[in-house]
Amino acid sequence: MAEQRNPISARNLGGEYLAELGAINTKVLVMEIDLPSLLTEPFKKKFPSRSLTAGIAEQNAVSVSAGLAHEGYQPFLFTIASFISMRSCEQVRTDVCYGGLSVVMIVNAAGYSSGISGATHCGLEDCAIFSSFPNMTILEPSEPWMLPKMIGAAEALKAPVYIRFNSDAFPPIYPEEYSFTIGKAICVSEGDDGAIIASGSRVYEAIKAADLLKAEDGVSVRVIDMHTIKPLDVAAIDKSAKTTGAIVTVEEASVNGGLGSAVAERLAETSYGGKFCRIALPDEFLVLGGLEEVYDYYGLSPEKIAARVLALLGR
Repeated sequence: MAEQRNPISARNLGGEYLAELGAINTKVLVMEIDLPSLLTEPFKKKFPSRSLTAGIAEQNAVSVSAGLAHEGYQPFLFTIASFISMRSCEQVRTDVCYGGLSVVMIVNAAGYSSGISGATHCGLEDCAIFSSFPNMTILEPSEPWMLPKMIGAAEALKAPVYIRFNSDAFPPIYPEEYSFTIGKAICVSEGDDGAIIASGSRVYEAIKAADLLKAEDGVSVRVIDMHTIKPLDVAAIDKSAKTTGAIVTVEEASVNGGLGSAVAERLAETSYGGKFCRIALPDEFLVLGGLEEVYDYYGLSPEKIAARVLALLGR
């Protein structure tokens, strides 16, 4: 059941954890691109000599981070999704992923959360771009406590990692002490009629949609938190395919090349015979408006998600 919970700042939690990690691992450093972040402030105060900025030069920031990783350091690079996926695409691919270097890229403004600034600041294509790069891991926290857990898991992985999130604050979903494993989806709730496989900001909305379906229509829906876009937890998809007759994916990213596309590929490869649809941001430059207003406009609100599930089930 999706309780009404007050949002908690993921950036504050992530920043506090990063400073703790810096005290444990003296090779950890941060790299900024003239965009100071709450994520870096605690670390910068404790370790100013390990806090770097490349200025307004995203390509240089990625290449310098790759060089530092090659020399045994653990850089955490902070910027926004549209900047790194567009301006630094070649550097991420060739300098970081080609060498399998341990550079952790943490970005906000993924999806539509900076949409009021226009299409240039909407990070919609990043999943499609970076999921095509070998050696890349893509993570997306669904709630505030997940961000520090992802930072710790990324540091331990010693490989290229891209962590995307859409805003500063999330309603908590899980207890603070829950375990997190890269590539292992979380089944938030069970259900037999259908499954909603969601990522990032849309997981909490998927939980609310499932509650609506249960309360108003008697429909039992499984909700899967697919926090790892790559590598995908195919076992969680296969289980949903075997136990439900309809699967819906929900994500705050382009409908092309993200979570929905990856799930669709798996279902096609395993000859899934049920019904399937993707709810994502469409293949167009988005309208401008208030955040919740735009989510509803594009079918990403709990009510619109529930309606799509019902339509898919023929109810």
